[in-house]
Amino acid sequence: MKIKKYIAETMPEAMNDIRKDLGPNAVILNSKEIWKGGILGFFKKKKIEVIAALDPNPLPAKKERQVELERPEMKISNDKSSDMSHEVLQELKNVKKILDMQVGQGSVDYPVDYQLIYSHLIEQEVEPSLAKEIVDKVIEKESQHTTPNSKDKIVTDTKEVIIELLEDIPFGSLNSTAKIIQFVGPTGVGKTTTIAKVASNLMLKEHKKIAFITSDTYRIAAIEQLKTYARILNVPLEVAYTVEDFKEAVNKLQDYDVILVDTAGRNFRESKYIQELKSYIDIRQDIATYLVLSLTSKPKDLDDIFNQFHQIPLSEVIFTKMDETTQFGSMLSIVLKKQIGIAFVTNGQDVPNDILNISPQAIADSIVGDSYVK
Repeated sequence: MKIKKYIAETMPEAMNDIRKDLGPNAVILNSKEIWKGGILGFFKKKKIEVIAALDPNPLPAKKERQVELERPEMKISNDKSSDMSHEVLQELKNVKKILDMQVGQGSVDYPVDYQLIYSHLIEQEVEPSLAKEIVDKVIEKESQHTTPNSKDKIVTDTKEVIIELLEDIPFGSLNSTAKIIQFVGPTGVGKTTTIAKVASNLMLKEHKKIAFITSDTYRIAAIEQLKTYARILNVPLEVAYTVEDFKEAVNKLQDYDVILVDTAGRNFRESKYIQELKSYIDIRQDIATYLVLSLTSKPKDLDDIFNQFHQIPLSEVIFTKMDETTQFGSMLSIVLKKQIGIAFVTNGQDVPNDILNISPQAIADSIVGDSYVK
C-alpha cells in the first residue's frame, strides 16, 4: 500500500492533489487542520493535512473476510541521512492506528470523489449513518451509467438520492382545517416572531380572521412582544395562566377562523413542562401542534429536543434561523429519522416576510450545493 501525506490550503485542493497523484481509487485515511509558517509563533496560517493511501493490488472483496494487519518489518539505518526520520516513523504509527480503527469500526472506505461528497455531508452535519447511506446509493446509481462519472454528475446524483429519500415526507403549509394552531419548542428559537409571520400570511393571503392566545406567562417580555404584534395586526390577544384560562380564551374567540397559540419556551428537558403543554392539547381535538426548531442548534440537541416534544402529538416541524447558518444537514437527519414533515422555514426577522415554503429539492440544494467541487 502506498501511503502519502498532503498539505493544502483547503480540503478540495488536497483532494485534487490526491486525485492527480494517486488516482480516483485512493482512500482517505485521516484529515486534520494544522497551522504552518509564521514568525516566532505569530502569523501562522491554517492548512489541511490529509493522509491518503492507494493499494495497487487490492484484494477482491468478500462478504465474510477477517482482516489481519501484519506488523511490518522495518530496517532502520543508523546513517544520519536516512529518509526514515522520527517524524515519518510517528506518521506510520498513526496510520496503523487509523487502519486498526477502520477495520474495527467498519469506517467508510470510498474512492476520492465519493469520500469528498461523504466528507461534505458530514461537514453539513448530516448524521454519519445517513451520509453513508446517501453515498452508497449514489455509487449504486452511478454504477448503472454507461458514461464516465464526472464531479458534476456526482453532485446531481447526490441531490437526486436526497430527493428520493424525502419523497414520502410531507411538506407544505400549516393544517388548514385546524381551529387552533399551537407552536411549541425550547426557548430562543423564535416562536413568537414565527407566529407573527404566520398570522400576517393567513390574513393577507387567505383572508382569515386571526386571534392570539399566549400561555408564555413566564417571561413578561414574551407577552409584551406578542401584544405589540397583536396591536400592529389589529387582532385580539388573550393571556392564559392556567388550563382553565385557556379554555375560557378559546370559547371567547370562537368566532375567529384560526387561533394561534404561543407557548412558554422553558427548559425542554423538564418533563413537567412537557406534561403541562400536553394538558392544553388534551382538551381539544382540533388543535394542530408544530414544533419550532432552530437550525443553529447542535444536531444532538435537536435530536434530544424532538424526543422530548414527541410526547405531544406533533403535526410537523418548523425550522427557524436558516439565515444564521450554512449547515443544513440536521434538517435532513431529523425529518428522515423521525419521519415528520416540514411546514416551512424562516430565514430572518422581517414580518411578514422571511418565511419560505420548503421542498425536497430545496433541502437537497441547501445541503449539497456545489461548494465541495472546485
